[in-house]
Amino acid sequence: QVQLVESGGGLVQPGGSLRLSCAASGFTFSEFGMSWFRQAPGKERELVAIISNVGNPVQYLDSVKGRFTISKDNAKKTTYLQMDSLNAEDTAVYYCNVQIQGIGYWGLGTQVTVSS
Repeated sequence: QVQLVESGGGLVQPGGSLRLSCAASGFTFSEFGMSWFRQAPGKERELVAIISNVGNPVQYLDSVKGRFTISKDNAKKTTYLQMDSLNAEDTAVYYCNVQIQGIGYWGLGTQVTVSS
């Protein structure tokens, strides 16, 4: 079965960096693009970044352009989200997502808190 496991979240000061990882299993990872979403308290889940199956970034949320970088290691079956210059508005639970035959699969998420 499809499994996505996020890791790498934590507490970071404004201006700091974190790298999130999403380990995938249960499907042919190299054949699918991957996405990162986030959900802040009281807000709807929003798309942060998309990467193609071969590792080309496709799209970023406007507010993270130039600060976040999505990448994909097909050999390790892992997707990453490098987050730099973090600010309080980036505080959220971050989720990994893959769409397979019209079905969206999600991990449990990893909490990112940006606070001094």
